[in-house]
Amino acid sequence: MQLNNNVTEFILLGLTQDPARKKIVFATFLIFYLGTLLGNFLIITTIKTSRALGSPMYFFLFHLSLSDTCFSTCIAPRMIADALLKNATISFSECMIQVFTFHFFGCLEIFILVLMAVDRYVAICKPLHYTTIISHRVCGVLMSLAWLGSCVHSSAQIFLALSLPFCGPNVIDHYFCDLQPLLKLACTDTYVTNLLLVSNSGAICTVSFIMLMLSYAIILHSLRNHSAEGRKKALSTCISHIIVVILFFGPCIFIYTRPATTFSMDKMIAVFYTLGTPLINPLIYTLRNAEVKSAMWKLWSKKVVSDDKR
Repeated sequence: MQLNNNVTEFILLGLTQDPARKKIVFATFLIFYLGTLLGNFLIITTIKTSRALGSPMYFFLFHLSLSDTCFSTCIAPRMIADALLKNATISFSECMIQVFTFHFFGCLEIFILVLMAVDRYVAICKPLHYTTIISHRVCGVLMSLAWLGSCVHSSAQIFLALSLPFCGPNVIDHYFCDLQPLLKLACTDTYVTNLLLVSNSGAICTVSFIMLMLSYAIILHSLRNHSAEGRKKALSTCISHIIVVILFFGPCIFIYTRPATTFSMDKMIAVFYTLGTPLINPLIYTLRNAEVKSAMWKLWSKKVVSDDKR
């Protein structure tokens, strides 16, 4: 419930207030966002149309690309548009919606990365039981639980945000609405709220990261018993996943697992997981995955042949 709130809108300061730098921000992140949409759309389309990519790993990759697209769309369009404005404002309702969607798709991405690690663990460490353990039905159930868990997490975040009273100051020194910058504006003691934030977002990030790194350590250790060809293929897949995990979780842990303090570098670090990771993920998964590259090439070849016949 919203209590004692005299603020109807917030002013977003963005990454910079300098007019010249704002133009650079606009051009740079417009390219980033369009690249994110293109890369993830290619993966989604390729997996949906290719029979060769019907394994559970690509089922999870499909949902990761979908999550990346939505996650980036929560932040990027408004940030790009705000770079053209002298004073960027966001209404209280829009701010709360952004908090909810940002945490929903961010948490969903974390859960999908965990599921992808589980999939790789079973495929490499228990290959004979893989089709039994990671069946399509199991994948559907796990993904449904991931969506449900994300909804619970983001609902908790929005409950914390709505419980904060805002009595006057409404300038957010950030380029999007999140709980940390909102805590600075609340006219009450936010120690307990920050503690709940760390125990929620911080715990999810930290525990998931530790689980992921342990699982990949076990996987890499088990590769000693595989053939050279099998080891090379599994190693390529795992390294791709590990790169994505480090790029996403590193900045998230830095932001969400510390006391209620803010640093000047926070906004730039947030760029890594809000805009950088959704752009880099498609590049990592396509450049390091021969099956995806082959399927994309076949899809493109069919399109070219189809256009030539016209």
